[in-house]
Amino acid sequence: MFYYISLFFAVFALSTSAIFVKLADAPPAITAFYRLFFAMLVLLPFLLAQKSLRQELTSLTKKQWGLGILSGLFLSCHYVLWFESLNYTSVASSTVIVTLQPLFSLVGSYFLFKERFSKGAIVGCFVAIIGCFIIGWQDFQISGQALYGDILAFIAAGIITAYFFIGQSVRKDLSLIPYSIIGYGSSSIFLAVYALFMKESFFDYSASTWWSLVGLAVIATIFGQTIFNWLLKWLSTTVISMSILGETIGTCILAYFILDEMISVQQGIGIVVILLGLALFLLQQRKSV
Repeated sequence: MFYYISLFFAVFALSTSAIFVKLADAPPAITAFYRLFFAMLVLLPFLLAQKSLRQELTSLTKKQWGLGILSGLFLSCHYVLWFESLNYTSVASSTVIVTLQPLFSLVGSYFLFKERFSKGAIVGCFVAIIGCFIIGWQDFQISGQALYGDILAFIAAGIITAYFFIGQSVRKDLSLIPYSIIGYGSSSIFLAVYALFMKESFFDYSASTWWSLVGLAVIATIFGQTIFNWLLKWLSTTVISMSILGETIGTCILAYFILDEMISVQQGIGIVVILLGLALFLLQQRKSV
């Protein structure tokens, strides 16, 4: 039960992502870079203060280093593709497609980890996904440009699922803080190189933007993404990916209070459908082997 309470808390923290991104007046690559760079800086003192964690980091095998860096590459690619998709399609369309992660997770979990799910859990997964489409349906656009953005978001969904699969494998033998620092650190490097290639400024931003970037790092990443990394030792990638569907609900609620964006009847129906799907999935998630 404690793990599911932590999962709920992480989903709510992650729901602030879109709010902080919208409040931050910075290019996508810079926003993603500082999100992960600041998060790494927050975790670094915990690593330096514990000798056991430092020893764990220095004793990693080449395979563990490789997988950790690979997870950072996937995370950086996810953010670049997702944020780039927002330049071509609507926020709702992009977010809905990105949260299709459970489709990749169900297939990947079956072939990689031999996980089995009951028919009720699978039905719950698709019910929750339908809820996401109900929320974003009115914002879907029909044009070649929008289709390109949707494709980018779809690829981003697959890539972040791969990131969680790597974490599910690596976290069995690696502590949370070393794993997160390797992933966030390597991802920051990849994003910095990309930002330099795009000739983006790293410093010319307002105080409100800097505060938004800090909030994105501490709230959305430390209390959201990092808790997901922690839970990967006990919960499967599919369970975590399913829970991320709830991010749409949290974002709608926060947007209502912070950005004065009204929750429409259609969004309300979608929220109820998502909750029903999540409840059905979590109650019947595992099929006895």
